[in-house]
Amino acid sequence: MNIFRTKSIEQSIADADEPGRKLKRSLSTWDLMIMGVAVAVGAGIFSVGAKAAANFAGPAVTISFAIAAVTCALAIMCYAEFATAIPVAGSAYVFTYATMGEVLAWIIGWNLILELFTAAAVIAKYWGIYLSKVFGLMGVDMPPAVNVGGVDLYWGAFLIVAIFTVLLVLGTKLSARVGNIFTLIKIGVVLFVIVVGFSYVKFSNYTPFVPASEPTAGTGAADVMKQSFFGFLTGSAPAQYGTLGIFAGAALVFFAFIGFDVVATSAEEVKNPQKTLPRGIFGGLALVTLLYILVSLALTGMVSYTTLAEEKNPTLTTAFEAVGNTDAAKVIAFGSLVGLTTVIMVLLMGLSRVVLAMSRDGLLPRSLSKTSEKRSTPARLQIICGAAVALVAGLTNVDLLEEMINIGTLSAFVMVSLGILVLRKKRPDLKPAFRVPFGKVLPWVSAVLCFYLMTNLAVETWIFFAIWLVIGMVIYFSYGQRHSRLNEKFASAKAAVNGPAASEARKGDEDEDSFTKV
Repeated sequence: MNIFRTKSIEQSIADADEPGRKLKRSLSTWDLMIMGVAVAVGAGIFSVGAKAAANFAGPAVTISFAIAAVTCALAIMCYAEFATAIPVAGSAYVFTYATMGEVLAWIIGWNLILELFTAAAVIAKYWGIYLSKVFGLMGVDMPPAVNVGGVDLYWGAFLIVAIFTVLLVLGTKLSARVGNIFTLIKIGVVLFVIVVGFSYVKFSNYTPFVPASEPTAGTGAADVMKQSFFGFLTGSAPAQYGTLGIFAGAALVFFAFIGFDVVATSAEEVKNPQKTLPRGIFGGLALVTLLYILVSLALTGMVSYTTLAEEKNPTLTTAFEAVGNTDAAKVIAFGSLVGLTTVIMVLLMGLSRVVLAMSRDGLLPRSLSKTSEKRSTPARLQIICGAAVALVAGLTNVDLLEEMINIGTLSAFVMVSLGILVLRKKRPDLKPAFRVPFGKVLPWVSAVLCFYLMTNLAVETWIFFAIWLVIGMVIYFSYGQRHSRLNEKFASAKAAVNGPAASEARKGDEDEDSFTKV
């Protein structure tokens, strides 16, 4: 049993053209750039930044955003090199399969499912809550949840997931056009926040820029579970602010940058991916980083971080309400609703593409990878993903797992960063359109930074992550490893060697010669 077998790049590209399982190339550089902004400018800019400032970094949350942006940029460089060399759906999963082997590819694919599914469910639930707030601002009482048989049903989550599931089934290009409109609206709202916010800035609020480290209020087991994993390993007492608070804040606001690995999952649907992917990804990242830094400066300049810390769930609205501008708070509520809308769309698309890639390879049921003949979209899979996200978002307390989004993303970033080094060694003949500069240095820096940010997530997040990995390995060894198309090919080859009868028993397997062991 060779669980580290690899799939050739040539075969990954060939599989993308398999009849009945291929996607249509329809996205441009502009579409990709807007897609990155669409998924990044959402909950991250309207709420996560305020939480990081209040509870971890204070005014230095701007540095937290800069650290997260640099870390993301380094990892995205590796994604861009991979994506131009292997322009197919599946992102980090496909890249790992081509370099480090099947079992590690499964782990990364499983983690990507964790990231995208959890993010889509969490944000769909928030969308419903924000929708109720917008109705409330208009004088209409519309509760975010209704009680059905003793269970709270968040109806908004069902509504928004259903709408975008239908759009994605109808076509990626159509979904992108709808997303473009919403994204331009929310960029306008963010610019409004920046301009109005800076009019309230008091430079005294930036002092101290890096608040002194102080112990957290609790001392019990629950407090330790909320402590960063790095602090737990080093024996540090649970604390907030200070230098470590900046990195803890960076680990939290990294949530705001998860969109760019999702963009890489659309590689198979991009026109001229060798040029389009790098331009679209880096253009979107540059714009998002600029917006985040300006918003964080306005936020922490408007009110003291201690004022934000007094709120249980501080947001941008908290800051504007504190300075008495309730009209701006209404605009932000509307912007949050629009912002979260496009995030859900891109996450749903990314989730279905990762599952599609894994099912093509047999690690998940092959029936999931079939695409519509008319629209070349994975209609059946998209509906399944949408239904699962809607059920979890609408019926469970999924927001308890927010940090799972970050740890899933960062683990994929680590693997992709290291995978580039393996790819270059294994396939020096490849000439990708984009190549990470400075040789081996930046991929290593990217891997180390991503792993360090992982250690700044809470202890309970690591425990949940470990449980998720155990579940994933059980599924892999009970189903994926045996049904893998690579495994079928090697079994067929072994049967052919053992005798013609055994060979004949496997004759007709349509995928018998589909893979090459690297």
